[in-house]
Amino acid sequence: MTPSARLQAAIELVEAIATAAREGGAAADTLIRDYFKQRRYAGSGDRRAVRDLVYRAIRRSGERPPSGRAALLGLAEQDEDLLALFDGSPHGPAPIAAGESGAGAAVVPAWLLPRLDPLVNTEEVPSLLDRAPLDLRVNRLKGDREAAAALLPEARPTPLSPLGLRLPEGSQVENKDAWHSGLVEVQDEGSQLVALACGVAPGQDVIDLCAGAGGKTLALAAEMGNRGRIIASDTDRGRLSRLAPRLARAGVTNVEQSLLNPRAELDALADWRGKADAVLVDAPCSGSGTWRRNPETRWRLDPQRLSRLVELQAYLLDVAVELVRPGGTITYAVCSLLVEEGREQALGFEARCSSFVSEAAAIPGGRSCGPGRLLTPGHDGTDGFFVARWRAPC
Repeated sequence: MTPSARLQAAIELVEAIATAAREGGAAADTLIRDYFKQRRYAGSGDRRAVRDLVYRAIRRSGERPPSGRAALLGLAEQDEDLLALFDGSPHGPAPIAAGESGAGAAVVPAWLLPRLDPLVNTEEVPSLLDRAPLDLRVNRLKGDREAAAALLPEARPTPLSPLGLRLPEGSQVENKDAWHSGLVEVQDEGSQLVALACGVAPGQDVIDLCAGAGGKTLALAAEMGNRGRIIASDTDRGRLSRLAPRLARAGVTNVEQSLLNPRAELDALADWRGKADAVLVDAPCSGSGTWRRNPETRWRLDPQRLSRLVELQAYLLDVAVELVRPGGTITYAVCSLLVEEGREQALGFEARCSSFVSEAAAIPGGRSCGPGRLLTPGHDGTDGFFVARWRAPC
């Protein structure tokens, strides 16, 4: 592909990604993969170059751009070499028309900027789009960090999680023996800390209420030494279906899966009312703490969707109240930096359930944030997470 053809491919992809964001379609990585499946002539260098252009344009455009062309033109306005590729050559983009301008640049959509938690100050905002590291969690069921490091000499311990290893940018892990044997699992350091914040112990009965594909379920099982029972539940059949092979590879044997119907979770979990030692509510959220991994998710959010998410989070916390035993714990976590989903959600829970006692999340890193702690890319080098924990009255 010529440089101009690469630019035109990036324009087409950003257009498709923006459309998918508006209409609730596939994620950017999926669209890029499918695009090149249909264009076998593109070599590995072409794919890398186009992907880099696509994500540079996405990261630059805080607001969803009016078109893929506007997004790439905005990027080119700061890059003379890129600007010259709007040359009308075969398979390249048309020349720039008189008065045509590119999409504006921003890290955070304007309507969301005042909704960031006050701890995320102006200086910290650019870090929300830094490139995320590749972190691994060492599976205690299979070995310790020293054993994993011996198999992965290029890895370095993460600064906060006692279970974490960090690989250099561009590393591949799924071809490593440490991964195939189940000794390590890909998991951001922030997610590792959320699992540790639950404070689970061997022999307990634990519910992971929003388990998804099970990353934190696996971490909880390892902390419990495969003793006790974990109910991994979710309303998303597709995500939950990915858990079984991960359990097998990790050697986890104390997890039961439960597919729930939305707004009828307590029907499926009726036998667990008032019995769980610990409930983790890793609630659906804006994902604003993971923009550095998935920057196009900024384009999927609007005030109405955010309002629905905040209402769902409160509902799931109330479900957890019905499931936890007297003296048990509820841990609430969201991969969000928005005040409505973090400290305000936690304060709302305390107003509704004043008999529950707030407990400090015993994790390194983060900053005190209302009843919980806030982990951020700029302060902690992790994905952004709010986490809080409460103990039920006896």
